[in-house]
Amino acid sequence: MNSKTINWGIIGVGDVCEKKSAPAYQKTDGFKLKSVMRRDLNKANDFAQRHGIEQFTDNADELINDTEIDAIYIATPPNNHLEYALKVVESGKICCVEKPMAVTFKECETMHHAFKEKNTPLFVAYYRRCLPRFLQIKTWIDLNEIGDVRHIHWSLSKSASSIDLSQNYNWRTDKDIALGGYFDDLASHGLDFFHFILGEFESVNGHITNQQQFYTAHDALSASWIHKNGVTGSAFWNFGSWKREDKVEIVGSKGSIVFSVFDDNPVQLITSKETISLNIEHPENIQLYHVQAMKKHLDGIEQHPSTGETALHTAWIMDKVLGRI
Repeated sequence: MNSKTINWGIIGVGDVCEKKSAPAYQKTDGFKLKSVMRRDLNKANDFAQRHGIEQFTDNADELINDTEIDAIYIATPPNNHLEYALKVVESGKICCVEKPMAVTFKECETMHHAFKEKNTPLFVAYYRRCLPRFLQIKTWIDLNEIGDVRHIHWSLSKSASSIDLSQNYNWRTDKDIALGGYFDDLASHGLDFFHFILGEFESVNGHITNQQQFYTAHDALSASWIHKNGVTGSAFWNFGSWKREDKVEIVGSKGSIVFSVFDDNPVQLITSKETISLNIEHPENIQLYHVQAMKKHLDGIEQHPSTGETALHTAWIMDKVLGRI
C-alpha cells in the first residue's frame, strides 16, 4: 500500500474525532481523510467544512462502498462496531475500530475472525500502546529497572457527574451498550495497557454492582487476576466516590513504577537509590502515533501494537470481570 495514498473515511464523527483522532489522519503522511459520515447530515457537513474534508454523507453503506475509499475508521458507540466492521471487511477495506472493540467478547471474536479469514488488516484504537509516556513505563520494565515484577494495582474512582445525577440518558451507562458503564469506556484502556506491558492474563475474577442506582449499568467493580508470567494484579473502579483518583502502582523485587492512566501526573520510577519523575507530554492529537503506526504496519515496516487479535484478549479480560464468560 506504500505506493499510493490511502484514502480514509470515518463513520461517526462525534466528539472523539474533533481533536483526538480525525486530525491525526490528516497529519499522517500517506493517509488522506477523504470522507466522513454522521446520521445527522447537517452535522456531517459542519464537521467536513471545519476540518477541510472533501466529502460527507449520512449513509454509512454509501461510505463503506465508495470505490475511492480504501479504509474505514469506525468511531461510533460500541453497539454499532460489529455491524459496520462486518460490512467493511466484506468490502475488502482496511479497518480501525474505536475501543472498546465491541460490546462483548463474542462480538469481538466474530469481528476478529472475519478479518483474519479475509486477511484484511484490523486495528483497534488502544492508542496508549503508542504514546511516549506509556512506552517509557514499558521500557523501565523491559530494562528490569524494578527487578522482577510482582504485582500491579489500579485504583480509579470519581464522583457522579451532572448527567449521572440528572439521570438523563447516556449511552455510556446503558447496560445494553456498556454493561460496566464507565468501566467499559475507561477501564478498557488500562487493562489493555497492562496486557501490553505484562503479557496476556491467565485467570481473571470480578465483582460488580450498582451502588447508586442512577443508571442501568454497573458503577462499582473490582477485580483480581494473574498474568501468564505469574505477575498478580488487582483493581477497583468506582464511579460514585467522594473524590477522583487514578493511580497505578507496579511493584517489583527492586522498586516500583507509579503512574496514572488518564491524569497528567508524572510517571515515577522509585527504588531504594532514587526516585525518577518524568513529565512526558502527549501529542496535540492523542491518536497521532497510533495512526502513524498503522501506516508503518501497512507499509510493512513494523507490526502495529493494537490489532484485532490483541484487542480480542482485552475484550476477554473485560468480560471475565463482568462475569459474562
